[in-house]
Amino acid sequence: MAAPDPMAEMRAAFFVECDEPLEGLQAGLDRLATGEAGAAGVHGLFRAVHSIKGGAGAFGLSGLVAFAHQFEGLLAALRGGQIALSPGLLALLFRAADHLADLVSLSRRGEALPEERTAALLAEMAPLAAAETEPAGPDFAPLPMALDLPPGAAPRRWQITFRPRAALFAHGHEPAALLRALAELGTLEARCCLEDLPPLAELAPEEPHLSWEITLEGPATEAEVAAPFDFVEDLCTLVIRPLAAELPEAQSQAPPPPAPAEVPTLVRVDLDRVERLMNLVGELVINQAMLGQSLARLPLSPHGDTMKGLEEFQRLTRDIQDSVMMIRAQPIRPLFQRMARTLREACAALGKEARLETRGEMTEVDRTVIDRLAEPLTHMVRNALDHGIEPPEDRRAAGKPAQGRITLSAAHRAGRVVIEVSDDGAGIDRAAVLARARAAGLVPPGATPGPAEIERLLFLPGFSTAEALSDLSGRGVGMDVVASAIGSLGGRLSLSSTPGQGTIIRLSLPLTLAVMEGMVVEVAGETLVLPLTQVSESLALAPSDLAELVPGRALVRRQGSLLPLADLGALLGYRAPLAAGGGGVALLTGGEDQPRRALLVDRILDQRQVVIKGLDESFARAPGVAAATILGDGSIALILDPGDLPPAPGPGPAPARPPAEVCPA
Repeated sequence: MAAPDPMAEMRAAFFVECDEPLEGLQAGLDRLATGEAGAAGVHGLFRAVHSIKGGAGAFGLSGLVAFAHQFEGLLAALRGGQIALSPGLLALLFRAADHLADLVSLSRRGEALPEERTAALLAEMAPLAAAETEPAGPDFAPLPMALDLPPGAAPRRWQITFRPRAALFAHGHEPAALLRALAELGTLEARCCLEDLPPLAELAPEEPHLSWEITLEGPATEAEVAAPFDFVEDLCTLVIRPLAAELPEAQSQAPPPPAPAEVPTLVRVDLDRVERLMNLVGELVINQAMLGQSLARLPLSPHGDTMKGLEEFQRLTRDIQDSVMMIRAQPIRPLFQRMARTLREACAALGKEARLETRGEMTEVDRTVIDRLAEPLTHMVRNALDHGIEPPEDRRAAGKPAQGRITLSAAHRAGRVVIEVSDDGAGIDRAAVLARARAAGLVPPGATPGPAEIERLLFLPGFSTAEALSDLSGRGVGMDVVASAIGSLGGRLSLSSTPGQGTIIRLSLPLTLAVMEGMVVEVAGETLVLPLTQVSESLALAPSDLAELVPGRALVRRQGSLLPLADLGALLGYRAPLAAGGGGVALLTGGEDQPRRALLVDRILDQRQVVIKGLDESFARAPGVAAATILGDGSIALILDPGDLPPAPGPGPAPARPPAEVCPA
């Protein structure tokens, strides 16, 4: 077996580390576009590009280095005041950032770089870039170097202790580049400490023995001083503390502030390893359920050591599962940033103007969910621009700003993540949708569907309202792809639109695709699982709880409201609807993003953690069935999504109802 190539591992680590500066570059440009970023913001953009360039140079990625170097020059000219920010320059910066991300991605895969497009962007940037930029090679600049302070700015003095670890060099970072970035913030004096350098005979080449004591004087804040070390914070020991300025003697006697704690150490782990750990946790949950079911059949005291040990085992299993979930959870911000580029490219293709606003971008979602959301979100953003946002002249005529607005938002609600894509466009022309659906034979002659039914037509395969074929629409592939992708994630999709004001599409997804808390019920002899987060209450029905306004349509009285009651067995086709009457168990479901109703079940069996197993693509997807799980006895149970269950069937024959019961958990 061949030994692992250390250079290949370092190269892979470099590309992983590129994600952070690329995200920072996109976020910084967004702030620049809204006027929220000043000189420090432009310097942050420069550092992000500089970080990528330095690492690329270490691995001989000359094409990536050349483009990043010119991009640096453009940002240096903006930072130095040689050029002024304008809409045209801002658009060029966004295109350069998008292209830099493409070059990183292609270099990671070892594919050829797009020379023609790169050359065109380089030619566009060259006249604007700073005439004197640092060379594209290694960063070694003389120290100290001074920075002129703005008028009236009071200088600050900082003492910085910097000790690199071996991993810093292994990842291709260079202390001289970090010192150079610090020197741009003020007057810097650096002393290389040799006290820990061992005798030559005892020197270990792979272990660093040097550290630096640095004094920085200038207007920089502590956050700005720490910023050059953002990408190596887990690869070094860094202490930053303020130094007392020239103060009167009485003031100088004040006790020094406490030294800040060291930056916590982070560990990067391959996602495949986390997935393997998650699978093992799933197997642990299944085995714990099997063990609990086996012990339940034995005549054991619930207060004995065996049952106490089982409870502790269950608690530990739950804690392990929660910890792994926290490892897999990631902010949805990178996905939202990708949609900003999608919108820019779509605007250029359609000749429209629109900006993207984001809310809740730090909402954490399972990494697997994020990866599979990219394609449906791309379709939704393009459709919002193509079919929702009007051309600038039409918006002006309607009294709207020429530039449209598309908003992406994410939030946690009732154990799920809800993502909304909204626009301030013209809304859905329901008459046009209905006419197109009639022409395609999707609506029977004489039928008069309501507004919600018309909107659901948009999610049918092959349906399109585009008048002409284009790169973005007219091929009948779009919202049906979104519906299919969201359904495969166990999610729900809803749409609402107001003519002249815009459209909102809402996705409701499970937080994770691995383990969940479920309520196990029995219906018509079948064992089913409902997500506990979607069951607000269970109720043992009595005749006084029921009402019937329409024959065959039972309602449940609950807290001053009347909720429709549906037989879960009839909804799933297991049996004909049962007659409404006393007895039985109703589960109250619904909430913020779905109507509330009561589901009639035969009995509640248990409440437990269940491992979510996706259904094979060879199975036809049944409404309301989200996934499956393996129970403690080895049997398979379907996991339901109450919000996706079909409407209650009409009145039918009512067979005799077996007695229902609630089993103790």
